Amino acid sequence: MRPPPVVRKPFRHCDAKPGVGVALVAHGSRDPRAAVSTEALAEAVGAAHPEWVVHATYLDHAGPRPIEVLKWLALSGHDRAVLVPLLLTSAYHGKVDVPAVLEEARELPLEVRLADVLGPVSDLLVDGLIRRLPAAGLDAVVLVAAGTRDAAARRTVVAAADALGRRLGLPCTAAYASAASPTAGEAVASFGAARVGVASYFLAPGLLYDKAMESARSAGAVVVAEPLGDAPELVELVTARVRAATAGRFAAAA
Repeated sequence: MRPPPVVRKPFRHCDAKPGVGVALVAHGSRDPRAAVSTEALAEAVGAAHPEWVVHATYLDHAGPRPIEVLKWLALSGHDRAVLVPLLLTSAYHGKVDVPAVLEEARELPLEVRLADVLGPVSDLLVDGLIRRLPAAGLDAVVLVAAGTRDAAARRTVVAAADALGRRLGLPCTAAYASAASPTAGEAVASFGAARVGVASYFLAPGLLYDKAMESARSAGAVVVAEPLGDAPELVELVTARVRAATAGRFAAAA
């Protein structure tokens, strides 16, 4: 049986005993660059942990869906899997869509654990943001996220901006591509004539990322960061989420 076509380079499977299945769950996008970025992260996690069977999955637009990969894992002889939400905030997708996958998987002969989302802010996330942002010579930074109507989720973005600013020793404010204010351009303009850089609180490129960065450039941003993508810090963060989810009895069965 062949796995769903989710990665360009197949991961090494254990012939003696199937390892833990890891399904990275991204939102999905009409922009094909988003899937390429997510698959690159899946490849990087798989390369770092050949004892795991890692696949990229998507809630919308691209495929395969998480439940499709979980079914394939079960049919291939795996008995354990972890869903890792590729989300930086715990808004609607983290609270509703991903738990719904876990509920759908209850009928499978597979023990499925749900890992935490990749946020809120941590040292690893800040390290990844700094890796992507050329900060030399900047006077201020704007941290741009996709945006959400969930006030609690927005507070975690503000906390990330505060942490990034402290690490860089620069003023840093949060901004959003949609669903909330300020926009990236408004936040950049609020610093006046300062040299402002834009940090990217996005995991992958897409329409919202492009919209936010164009808004920032139009307002005078001197540099904009690439999405976090397959940064080594993201690989470490996914690793930490999987290990936390597999702690206890699940890990003892490994």
